[in-house]
Amino acid sequence: MSEPALAPRNALIGVVGVWIAAFLAAVAVGIFVSEEWRVPWMLVAFGGVVLLSFAVQLWYGRTQGFIFRVAGSVTGALILMGLISVGFGIAALIPA
Repeated sequence: MSEPALAPRNALIGVVGVWIAAFLAAVAVGIFVSEEWRVPWMLVAFGGVVLLSFAVQLWYGRTQGFIFRVAGSVTGALILMGLISVGFGIAALIPA
């Protein structure tokens, strides 16, 4: 039998860490990738964030709430990356 963890790690840190990684990935794609390749690379970055979310939550080591933690990480990252890509899209419409 396994013993309960006396002081389990905080699950919110992993979720917020994935959101920070999604923010950094979206900003990096927006800055370093040309406009015509921005959407495909944003999808690649989001795929990496999904894999990172699974890895972080598996590293957390608790089965209770696994799906909710992964869903929160991925949904937050999707919304964050979507808002950043909309910002870069609007900025591309404005002539320099």
